[in-house]
Amino acid sequence: MLKLLKDAFKVKDIRSRILFTVLILFVFRIGAHVTVPGVDVNRLEDIADLPFLGMLNLVSGSAMQNFSIFSMGVSPYITASIIVQLLQMDIVPRFVEWSKQGEVGRKKLNQATRYLTLVLGFLQSMTLTAGFNYYTQYGFVNNPNWKTFVTIGIILTAGTMFVTWLGEQITEKGIGNGVSMIIFAGIISRLPVSVKELYEDYFVNVPSSDLWKSGIFVAILIVAVLVIVTLVTYFQQAERKIPIQYTKRITGAPTSSYLPLKVNAAGVIPVIFASSFITTPSAVIQALGSSYQNESWYTVVTTIFSYNTVPGATIYTVLIVAFTFFYAFVQVNPEKLAENLQKQGSYIPSVRPGKGTEDYVSAVLMRLSTVGSIFLGLVALVPIIAQMIWDLPQSIGLGGTSLLIVIGVALEAAKQLEGLMLKRHYTGFMN
Repeated sequence: MLKLLKDAFKVKDIRSRILFTVLILFVFRIGAHVTVPGVDVNRLEDIADLPFLGMLNLVSGSAMQNFSIFSMGVSPYITASIIVQLLQMDIVPRFVEWSKQGEVGRKKLNQATRYLTLVLGFLQSMTLTAGFNYYTQYGFVNNPNWKTFVTIGIILTAGTMFVTWLGEQITEKGIGNGVSMIIFAGIISRLPVSVKELYEDYFVNVPSSDLWKSGIFVAILIVAVLVIVTLVTYFQQAERKIPIQYTKRITGAPTSSYLPLKVNAAGVIPVIFASSFITTPSAVIQALGSSYQNESWYTVVTTIFSYNTVPGATIYTVLIVAFTFFYAFVQVNPEKLAENLQKQGSYIPSVRPGKGTEDYVSAVLMRLSTVGSIFLGLVALVPIIAQMIWDLPQSIGLGGTSLLIVIGVALEAAKQLEGLMLKRHYTGFMN
């Protein structure tokens, strides 16, 4: 990785992309510390212990704890992307038609996603503001009336759209997927704080006689992190190579090749989707807390959508597994893959072209996604279970999710850098 970065900085175009990405992330981190006007800053400490704030911080890049103008982060955009992709599955005919129109259709779908992000962002910001205001003892908003709530909602929605735009700029002109890079930056920025909290909890605020226990626990934690990093890296790069034969022979071209299908074709997107999906109901529930907190149904729903409870952790894991299957088929799309192979005059040995190839690729992808989804679910679930059993800090409970995102985004960025370096090598050779 270090050698790759060193070589990349020697190339002007790639160096410009890296510096542009760093600049955009720096702008995002500045905005994450600008508190929304009309909010009592002294009341921020009252929401620090909310059970679902850790997940909201994860999705928003730690901007939620400051209730900054970027508090919503890219969460509404992620939710809107999920909805638009689901609507393309023979639910909305126009969306299905756009999905088959190539680049033109993709632009139309992106525009629809932005409009939906605008609506979801405003609704989610209003519910979050109302929920935090009613949760705090003396009120979170200075002048709690509908005008103030609408104003704060507009500011937070504008922040979401700006962060989404920043992510698109990274995708277009920088390195890596913009949305993932923003969440990645938020997680990395919290690393020093998490290390400090861990040190204070297990070395500063403990009796001298128990220091050896703290040392053993921290050593086990470090080993566990190294093991998880190794396993996640292995699974993210593991792939199944399907042989391909060509019927049309071109002079100098190979007669055979292979189709690489990753064990985890969906990458880190399912974890981000599941994290965002479970925070939205939590925000709505919190907004209703003052009126229905004594109702039995409210307690049940709160338990279900809290990741640090058994039902909530189970639902969170199921969402990761489900989104892994869903996004794997979105990424690969066996139908289009079979069609493209047939147009190129290529085929998979012992498999009929067309529908036969589609069914074969779908079956292989289903088996690979089963392994990948179970692995992702376990990595995200085990730290949460450990947190609940041993009453560990909240940051450790979300450690598995954070590691999955950080490693996945880092590998994706490294792969893109390698591709840019290889492209430059061939371009220079041709010139």
